[in-house]
Amino acid sequence: MSNYLISISKNELPNNGIIHDIRSKLKVKAFNPIKSRCLPNKGEVQFFVTAGKETLAFETQGYNRQHKLLILQMISWYCIYLGLIEAQIHASWPL
Repeated sequence: MSNYLISISKNELPNNGIIHDIRSKLKVKAFNPIKSRCLPNKGEVQFFVTAGKETLAFETQGYNRQHKLLILQMISWYCIYLGLIEAQIHASWPL
């Protein structure tokens, strides 16, 4: 699995960060979907992660169709970074 860069503001929680892939220049923003409702920007995609009682949302920045597998790799890498080993990735809002 590749390594990615994470940028987190001083004022943000660790689960609100941006994952950067240096090779493709793709960015994936992680945020709490309950506290900050966000509609996907045109041309971007969203994924959701559930792990126990925690839910995270991810939105791409600079998406292109060849990035689908890369996005899932970035999200799974970030979940491991956060210690969410039992995380499940969903393409739509989990009910």
